[in-house]
Amino acid sequence: MLYGREHEQAAVAGLLAAAGDGRSGALLLRGEAGIGKTALLDDAVARAGAGFRVIRAAGVEYEAELPFAGLSLLLAPGLDRLYALPGPQRRALEAAFGLGDSSTATADRLLVGLATLGLLAELASEQPLLCVIDDVQWLDRASLDALLLAARRLQAEGVALLLAARTEGGASAERQLGLPELRVSGLSETDAARLLAHRAGPDLPAAVRDRLLAEAAGNPLALTELPVAAGPQPHTAGGLPLTSRLLIAFHGQVTGLPPATQTLLLIAAAEESGELDVVLPAAAALGIGAEQLTPAEESGLVTVTADRRIAFRHPLLRSAILQRAPHHQRLTVHRTIAEALPDGDRRTWHRALAATAPDADLADALERTAVRAERRGGHGGAAAYERAARLTPDRDAATRRLVLAAEAATEEGELVRAEALADEAAGRTDNVLAHALLDQVRATAHFWRGSYPTANRLLLDAAGTDIEPSHAARMLFQAFHAAWYAGEEAVVAVLDRLAALPLAPDDPLAPLARHLPAAVLPALGRPAGPLPPVRESAGAARRAGAETPVDLVQLCGATLILGRDEETVELGGELVAEARAKGTVGVMPTLQFFLAEAELFHGRHADAELTATEALALAQDTGQHQWVSQLSALLAYLAALDGRTERCTELATTALAITGPQTAAPAAGRPWAHWALALLDLGQGRAAGAADRLHPLTTGPHRHHVCATRAVPDLVEAAVRLGTPDRAAEPYERFARWTAAADRPWAEALRLRCQALLGPDELAEPAYRAALDLHATTHRPFEQARTALLYGEWLRRTRRRTDARPHLHFALETFDRLAAHPWSTRARTELSATGTPAPDTPLSPQSPQTPLTPLTPQELQIARLAAQGLTNRDIAAQLFLSPRTVAHHLYKAYPKLGITSRTALASVL
Repeated sequence: MLYGREHEQAAVAGLLAAAGDGRSGALLLRGEAGIGKTALLDDAVARAGAGFRVIRAAGVEYEAELPFAGLSLLLAPGLDRLYALPGPQRRALEAAFGLGDSSTATADRLLVGLATLGLLAELASEQPLLCVIDDVQWLDRASLDALLLAARRLQAEGVALLLAARTEGGASAERQLGLPELRVSGLSETDAARLLAHRAGPDLPAAVRDRLLAEAAGNPLALTELPVAAGPQPHTAGGLPLTSRLLIAFHGQVTGLPPATQTLLLIAAAEESGELDVVLPAAAALGIGAEQLTPAEESGLVTVTADRRIAFRHPLLRSAILQRAPHHQRLTVHRTIAEALPDGDRRTWHRALAATAPDADLADALERTAVRAERRGGHGGAAAYERAARLTPDRDAATRRLVLAAEAATEEGELVRAEALADEAAGRTDNVLAHALLDQVRATAHFWRGSYPTANRLLLDAAGTDIEPSHAARMLFQAFHAAWYAGEEAVVAVLDRLAALPLAPDDPLAPLARHLPAAVLPALGRPAGPLPPVRESAGAARRAGAETPVDLVQLCGATLILGRDEETVELGGELVAEARAKGTVGVMPTLQFFLAEAELFHGRHADAELTATEALALAQDTGQHQWVSQLSALLAYLAALDGRTERCTELATTALAITGPQTAAPAAGRPWAHWALALLDLGQGRAAGAADRLHPLTTGPHRHHVCATRAVPDLVEAAVRLGTPDRAAEPYERFARWTAAADRPWAEALRLRCQALLGPDELAEPAYRAALDLHATTHRPFEQARTALLYGEWLRRTRRRTDARPHLHFALETFDRLAAHPWSTRARTELSATGTPAPDTPLSPQSPQTPLTPLTPQELQIARLAAQGLTNRDIAAQLFLSPRTVAHHLYKAYPKLGITSRTALASVL
């Protein structure tokens, strides 16, 4: 019986009803300890009844450092369905859980989350699934991240994900999880009085009742448990917080049990899973038999579940038992639990919790645990390395483990912890490589805080020490990333160092170290060696043993800097396909950003939007803030191109607001966002707004960025329209040098267009004609149409209306075909001004121009793959969705395309 929870119960009922109809959803209940979250979870399970399959787990404070401990407990009922998952996802989950022959396998964190989604979908394939997780604040981070990723991708599987978290305690207590939340507050005075009367009976003295109601402040657990400890006389609680008073109340209930029962409960509280097969042997080692559990069961403090686990009446009871135990007794309990467990990470952690002095063997075991945690893709490696260092008798070995702990903390995003560990380790050693690695840790922290010059300097200094060239190369590649945001001079300094690095010819990084300076330095007006085709460099790196696709990411991006867009399309598509096949999903947002840029520049706007939309979802799933910002800005540009004003503004605002984790770092997508907003202004005739955005972009510290370089023709057009061509003079000179270095027909066409705009008039016509001739040899329809539009405008202004009409007709037809609505409007206005009626105004941006326009990017992507003959399961594996979600989107696409079945897709698409 729940009192006063009608609102919360209605929300949960809505979640269950949606799942029953095949729609998935998630809800997080958040509130203070004892406020009734667990009772609401129990009520949800009861409401689900036989119509739902139910799986359940809870976070435990002691297992917060054990990667995937909570997830393995939750998904244990579905492990017999692992066969249904795509190979990379199945192997990732097996590696995360340490199953089968996965001891040497590596688990990508994103793949584990996707496998979690797939397994939840499989469990919901026969009936709706209710997935319940309590005490999320104590859930290990690896499990929580996997569940959050799955929750964000749940769509049409029939899964109801219901979670509960305290507002205090645990690293995740106030972490914003990105899920729909419902705050659970205290009961009203009336409902509190009803609950207390039900719990304490009608004979409770009025003074005691009034005191309990005042102290409980509507907290249901307090109203339930405090009467047990109240006694017949009123007394003061001494101003203790409510949680502390509840703990005291539980202390009193446990104290009344036999000593052996109290010890057995302590073992159950310290053993994170509550498994009888572990708890009872550990108790037996202390001379305590299973019969000692009976008093605790009879008092209602614990129950034994059907799967042979000890479940406490409330999570605070577990905390109370652990807190009240003397330190020496907790050490003894952890030692006996370790002895009862088989070899493995859980045993090692309990041995570590029982340790009171350095222990070389235990430290070695903890390091192996840390290695396994990293291999499984989970968090927890940093804690294991650090604990191993504390238990290591040898000073040098302990320092080495502190260095590993600092590196692992960086990988886990724990920047403050990483820097503290780095400082401690640096004070303990004179080893050159150790100091270089620690500077790399500090540089990563500075990078995510937006201190790009500091990060770059630290990495350059580290790479300049007496370390192996292969180590130095990796640091310089990371330094290039920091330098890209620090400015041109920083980029040049890194690349000069990289070009001079004495890498062995068979070093996997040698081809990349040669290619990167050759691809970038000429774009900055600096000399460099010959630039080989990117496939040649990629092939050499592969043959030398480079890790693909990860080691080739910067190679893919570098091709754009000097205008080798066609190479990016080819290599980027290849690397994205390889990442999908291998399950190296974490690198996909980076690769897809570069690929989407190249697709956009080639005029493949729909493809660019598909690529960027998928990449944005993956970047959000993996917390890659830099790429969330960049991809949002790129999508804003695409929205500006076809006149979706609100969408462009929304995405650009999002891109500009996103910063790095725990930082106030500038948004990485700032340059692209400003170009997007400037294009929106330019397309709608606001030349002043466009020029005001583009001038600082093309002259400021990011002027060497790909988007800033390619925005110069837009600045030239805006400045000329304003009658202030001098504002574009210096950027144009830089752009002219860049086009000469790029040596691409389309780039020279853009330079000639700029030249025609900047004048003088007698040179404009030959420049326009030469530009159009070059455009005709490339496939960049948007830029070709813009040049034709500008030429037609120039011809009309010089009163050559007849000559202007074919160019304006061509521009209008191209803009209409590309659905570039602001530019269509402009071309139509110009054509009408020549005295020739323009074609009818096309449909609005929200109306279909072609049969494909009504489809969302995800629907179009799924429909394309289905038209190729892929099954729903194949499509789901490629796009990291569930098969039921794929089917859902296909059924939504059919009526939009005017078809009724899958067989018609090929003809329509």
